Order: sequence, then structure tokens, then C-alpha cells
Amino acid sequence: MTEAASLPDLHQAIKGCLACPLGAGRMKFVFGEGHPEARLMFVGEGPGRDEDLQGRPFVGKAGELLDRMIGAIGMKREETYIANVVKCRPPDNRTPTPDEARACLGYLHRQIELIRPAVIVTLGATPLRELVGVPEGITKVRGQWRHVRIGDREIPVMPTFHPAYVLRQYTQEVRRAVWEDLRAAKEWIDRPAGS
Repeated sequence: MTEAASLPDLHQAIKGCLACPLGAGRMKFVFGEGHPEARLMFVGEGPGRDEDLQGRPFVGKAGELLDRMIGAIGMKREETYIANVVKCRPPDNRTPTPDEARACLGYLHRQIELIRPAVIVTLGATPLRELVGVPEGITKVRGQWRHVRIGDREIPVMPTFHPAYVLRQYTQEVRRAVWEDLRAAKEWIDRPAGS
């Protein structure tokens, strides 16, 4: 499975996954989508109701906001890659358990290996904890560069707030924080090679 040579091969190999209890309750497997060689990758927590219905990540209100956030840094959603820690919706949109996250993490690692992003932006506390291994809350570490080793590469990670949190806490302070985080990620991918 993790030896899949392309994103379509990986999707085909894992779309019927039942490695954790989430698989049995899903409507659609939410693999992820975007440019297969994206320089900027976003990693969220897991699919919600809209994503479970459509089989696509970040398509509800939080997805609309994420699209606007991407647009604010001069990019289009199609230029990035968007995935989640877990590929199936947790009941009632609850946070995935550590066991559920671990069951899916190998899939996410392989996606990252195949895409080879220059920067990963984690959206919220769950991907920061499960992918990067940072247990502190997102409010303490957002905006502070971290790194994750995937395969033979060390990839810079910019933690920021999840768009759903931004919608709940729609203050100028929160919006400015996310803007600064995404701008830093964009500046990183725009640097000349070797600098």
C-alpha cells in the first residue's frame, strides 16, 4: 500500500480501508485533492458532513473560507494540495482518536512523499499533534515554524488555526494571525532555490 507509485495508485489501494472503526461509518472516502506536485500542502483534521457526502476535503463553510485564505496569498486552491489526518468522517465531527489517526497516518505520509511539498500548513491542533508530534495547543504554537521528517526529507511546517475556528472566532486578531501564518508559508515557497 505505502509503496504506491502515484497518488491515483495510492487512492485506489486505500479507498476501501477498514483499518479503524471510522471506515465502516463513512459515506465517502476523502482522500485529498489538489496539484500532484504542489509546493504548498494543507493538512486538516478529518472530513465533516459535507466532505463525507462529496468525497472532497474542505468543501463546507470552512472550505469556502480556506479557499479565500488561499486566494489572499495570491494562489488558487488547485495550485495547492489539501488532505486530512483521517480520511473518513468521525461521528458527529468529533476529533479523531489517537488510534484512528495512527491508522491513517501512513497514508498521509505517503501522500506527502509523492507530492513533495516545500511547505506544509497544519490547520488546527490535530494535524500538529498527529503529524508533527507537537502536543501543545494551537494557540501556543501557531505562527512558529516546526519541521516534520517524511521519508528522506525534512519539511517546514507552519501551524495555524483551522478555518472552522476562524469562523467561530471571527475577530480581526484571529484573521490577522492566519493571514500572517499563510503569508510566511507563501514567502517560504517563493524563496529562490538554495537560499
